[in-house]
Amino acid sequence: MGLKNRLKSFGQDNKNKTVNKQVESKLEQDQPLRPSLKLTALTPLELNLKDEIHTNLLDILDLSLISGVEEAEARKQISQVVRQLIEEQSAPLNARSRLQIVKEIEDEVLGLGPLEPLLAEPSISDILVNNYHSVYVERFGKLELTPVRFKDNDHLMKIIDRIVSRIGRRIDESSPMVDARLADGSRVNAIIPPLAIDGASISIRRFSEDKMKLEDLVEKQALTAEMALLLQSVAKAKQNVLISGGTGSGKTTMLNAMSNFIPADERVVTIEDSAELQLQLPHVVRLETRPANIEGKGEVTLRDLVKNSLRMRPDRIVIGEVRGGEAFDMLQAMNTGHDGSLTTVHANKPRDSLARVENMVSMAGFELPMAAIRKQIASAINIIVQLTRLEDGSRRVVSIQEVSGMEGDIITLSEIFKFDRIGIDEHGTVQGRYIATGLIPDCLPKLQSMGCDIDRSIFSTQPN
Repeated sequence: MGLKNRLKSFGQDNKNKTVNKQVESKLEQDQPLRPSLKLTALTPLELNLKDEIHTNLLDILDLSLISGVEEAEARKQISQVVRQLIEEQSAPLNARSRLQIVKEIEDEVLGLGPLEPLLAEPSISDILVNNYHSVYVERFGKLELTPVRFKDNDHLMKIIDRIVSRIGRRIDESSPMVDARLADGSRVNAIIPPLAIDGASISIRRFSEDKMKLEDLVEKQALTAEMALLLQSVAKAKQNVLISGGTGSGKTTMLNAMSNFIPADERVVTIEDSAELQLQLPHVVRLETRPANIEGKGEVTLRDLVKNSLRMRPDRIVIGEVRGGEAFDMLQAMNTGHDGSLTTVHANKPRDSLARVENMVSMAGFELPMAAIRKQIASAINIIVQLTRLEDGSRRVVSIQEVSGMEGDIITLSEIFKFDRIGIDEHGTVQGRYIATGLIPDCLPKLQSMGCDIDRSIFSTQPN
């Protein structure tokens, strides 16, 4: 397939882009940017009735009899009993309120209570429970308060216990923090008093069922087709990539998207604190860290897993996020034949990401001169992809840079593509354009030699 067709495959039509943006801007003015979150809270009277019925249900229904049946059947049995109890109350409820009470009681018995409707809403990316009466969500890159409430702090603690007990963990005053994972893969962090001063708190990073591809990110204007083609080629040609960005900037999404271009015949080992990568490859081994038990024993760190992965005959190593001394082992792996490795790091600029890696290598406990560390980094990392979540909630690749080598004791970077920000319009949308700097990456001959259909024309300074 020629370069022109490859670019079109990313949904990019440069000739019509200006017209498309004008149409999109008009559509945004004519309709809300974000559809409202359709959640309805029960009235105080309905809440009291729900609590009373829930208590009566627990008195008359032997929950052990439904613990071994399918959830659909269990919900059916609970629904029948709850409807009967509502009828006995002769409460003045409309059909909507009856259905909502039945559903919420089912969620209390079998699910995660007030969190269930939030977990069922696909537009929600994060659920943030500040305390029992304050629950926020992130949708389309923006935070918003929800009408969801827990009855009290004990109710919230009960839900937290239910989450952590399902994975064989516990949370109490002696161990007041815990990381867990829901059945759908969503990542959960819970923290309770005395560390959480205003009451227990939960943060849930949703597991996205939509497996975003680079062409999807192009369609969302997170990058251009030319940038996507470069990243596709970089992944295919076994360049070592560092994906940098702040919290919620889309680092994991980008890592997943780039991993789609790893050849299917390569063995990939993924290493994470909490498994959330969704590599669509046939030959993947997934590793996850383990915290220490109550006696403080049994901890398995990222560094332990990185070391072990080298004995597993990987073609590539993918680390969800480097945070500490494992950065040293990652660089060693990249420099000793495990090309094409990918990882992410928290940093706001490409240069800052290298400084972060330097500091993390120092945490490994080796007395290495800074110049030696930088030389290791310069020879190991080929490409830095910088992502940012902007004020309007959009996530963009704001820079793609190549690690060019060393000049003295300084690592040199060459920016290939960047997002040129212009301003913010009256709707609060960040305005800007993607441009190529005109620099030809040093890795281009290798990309071409590895069969990547890419040429110099995509690096022209013509703005997109």
